[in-house]
Amino acid sequence: MHTVTHRILVMGVSGCGKTHIGQHLAAQLEADFIDGDDYHSPSSIAKMANGQPLNDDDRHEWLQTLAGLFESYRQRDASVVIGCSALKRRYRETLRCGDPGLAILYLKGSRELLLDRLAQRSDHFFKGSGMLDSQLNDLEPPDEVKALGLDIALPPQRIVSDFLQWLTIQRPID
Repeated sequence: MHTVTHRILVMGVSGCGKTHIGQHLAAQLEADFIDGDDYHSPSSIAKMANGQPLNDDDRHEWLQTLAGLFESYRQRDASVVIGCSALKRRYRETLRCGDPGLAILYLKGSRELLLDRLAQRSDHFFKGSGMLDSQLNDLEPPDEVKALGLDIALPPQRIVSDFLQWLTIQRPID
């Protein structure tokens, strides 16, 4: 019997828990986890560390790289979870070029909760409310098929279990 594989994007603004939730989700699915932040160019990291938001040009090569990772996993019929902000619909369309069947978990939360989480991070290049506000302004919440939004105020285990339940409904096991 063939094991079902999944390519999943965990998306949302900085501080929503993409890495934390993505790692738990990948563990549940026995999938690889990739943090999209690890693929930013040094110039993009420096820009964000200086409080400057990225623009579409800054993100283009990065998104192409992540789409290539999704494609590689699809071609190998292997499971992967990638955490990536993917704020705009066209960014998600770029990622879907790597796998048209890409499933999306959108982590959403209040500005206050996001700011609180960002204030607790000391080891990340993304800093400040101005950067968060820029991301919130750019955010186009997904309305695509194969996308589920869940509130980050829920416990992480609940977010993962709710998404896995939804994923099973989206693609029943044969």
